[in-house]
Amino acid sequence: MAVIFLLTIAFVAIGLFEVPALVKNKHWRELTVFSVLFLLAFILALLQAADVKIPSPVKGVEYLIKDILKISY
Repeated sequence: MAVIFLLTIAFVAIGLFEVPALVKNKHWRELTVFSVLFLLAFILALLQAADVKIPSPVKGVEYLIKDILKISY
């Protein structure tokens, strides 16, 4: 539980450091991309801290290459 609290505090601190400059300079596209990637990173870190097994992206890439694109390597 303490790990999740510390993780949340760290992400909030990073957000408070990065977001105001983007808003002040009116970089809306960069803010959108930052927010999406930041949220994705937070969710993945939160799941990992909660000991949830996260599947490897390698299996998805292999499926894409072998089964969908029909490329053998």
